[in-house]
Amino acid sequence: MTAWLPEGFVHPTRVELCDGVHLRPIRASDVDIDMVAVMGNREALWAMYGEAWGWPPAGMTREQDEEDLARHAAEMDSHESFNYAVLTSTEDRLLGCVYIDPLDVVDSASAPGAEVSWWTVADAPAEWRTALDAFVPAWLEEHWPFGTVTTPFQP
Repeated sequence: MTAWLPEGFVHPTRVELCDGVHLRPIRASDVDIDMVAVMGNREALWAMYGEAWGWPPAGMTREQDEEDLARHAAEMDSHESFNYAVLTSTEDRLLGCVYIDPLDVVDSASAPGAEVSWWTVADAPAEWRTALDAFVPAWLEEHWPFGTVTTPFQP
C-alpha cells in the first residue's frame, strides 16, 4: 500500500471540543456506548451512509460492532483511516464520530487528500453539534497534512 500520510506523521490521540466533550480514537472497548449511539440513531445514519457504506445494518449485533471498532482501531494504528469518537468527559456516552479516510484519487505531486464526515446523536445539545461543525474543518486545516478535504456526507 502506498503511504497516505507523510512519514513521521503522528495523529492526535485526544482533542478537546468544548467544555465536557472531547475526541479520541475509537476502541473496540467502546462497543457498549457505540451500540447505544449507533442503533439509537440508525435511521439518520443509514440515510447518511447507508447507500455508500451499507452501514449501519438493521440487525447489527454487539459482536459485529465490536469487530468493526477493532478494525477501525487497527486502521488508525496503521494510518489507513481514522475514526474519532466524540465523547463526554467521563467517556460514559458516545455523542458521535468523525471519520477521516483517504481520497480514492490523489495527485501524488500534492499533499494527501481526505474524505471526512461526522455525526452526532440526535439528542446531543445543539451547541455540541455546532461546535463539532466548526471544529472539524479548522482541526483538519491546522493539524493534519491534507491538501484537499471533501465532505460528501455533510449537508
